[in-house]
Amino acid sequence: MVSTERAPVRGLASADSTPKPERANPGSETSPRGPFAALRRLSAIGDSVMITHTLFSLPFVVSAILLETDGRPPFWKLFWIVVAAFGARNAANALNRIIDKDIDAKNPRTAGRHLPSGRLSARDLWIFTAAMLALLVLGAAMLNTLCFILLPVAGVLLFGYSYTKRFTWLSHYWLGVACSAATMGAFLGISGAFHLRYFPLTAGVALWVAGFDIIYALQDIEFDRGEHLRSVPARFGERSARIIAALTHVAAFGGFASIYLFWRMPGGFSGVALGTCAFLLAAEHVISARKSASRIKLAAYTMNQIIPIIFLCGIALDIYLG
Repeated sequence: MVSTERAPVRGLASADSTPKPERANPGSETSPRGPFAALRRLSAIGDSVMITHTLFSLPFVVSAILLETDGRPPFWKLFWIVVAAFGARNAANALNRIIDKDIDAKNPRTAGRHLPSGRLSARDLWIFTAAMLALLVLGAAMLNTLCFILLPVAGVLLFGYSYTKRFTWLSHYWLGVACSAATMGAFLGISGAFHLRYFPLTAGVALWVAGFDIIYALQDIEFDRGEHLRSVPARFGERSARIIAALTHVAAFGGFASIYLFWRMPGGFSGVALGTCAFLLAAEHVISARKSASRIKLAAYTMNQIIPIIFLCGIALDIYLG
């Protein structure tokens, strides 16, 4: 289970798009001293892996749980699903930072990140990754046998996506599948078995992530081409990439709307939520039309943190008030 910034695979595991800060001397902050050293380091790690962006995946995870349990999830299943999803998402982001350290150092947009600038060491992130993987394994083991058996598949998805940009422009879609594994994992954590109804919503989440990751990749077209990195914008150009991203989001909306086909409780609140999500998806393409860093960050991150929450609110209101 995951949830994700491209560096340059852009998504839940990518970087912020703020201007490059002044670089620190390598290693200058890797060993802070003082009584609050551990807290400062933990804060830096959380900032590096963008831990607050867990919001990208958790609302869809909780939505899946509510749909499958009619709004009455067993507490411990809910708890362990969230633990596993949290661990998977943050392990994936930490690994992305480690794997892409050299690429980040070359890109002016990302050279100020914690590893390239020396504010964190790779050792810090390896320790954090191990802790997050422990949460993933523990959560899966506490859920059911199927979740535990599927851990190697989750590992391939989580750890493989950072390398995909080196050989295929489909890297955005790999990232989407990796992030949507959290939604599928939530379904499997509840039922312990695959069912057809799980796949359309999971696919919708995957396509949603891939679409905004393509938008995010617009910032690095020339860098990607110069470094022989693969992305939809680098392969097809900006105009075609925007069309592909838009079509991807149309398909994603179809996946979101599939809840009406497979569960009985979605009603008016879910309809309003879906309409709002459709509006926001369209708006992010309009906002990102001017290819500035601030607009792309707003379109690819800020707006997409809101969409899963709105989706969850619609389902929850239908279940508990409908």
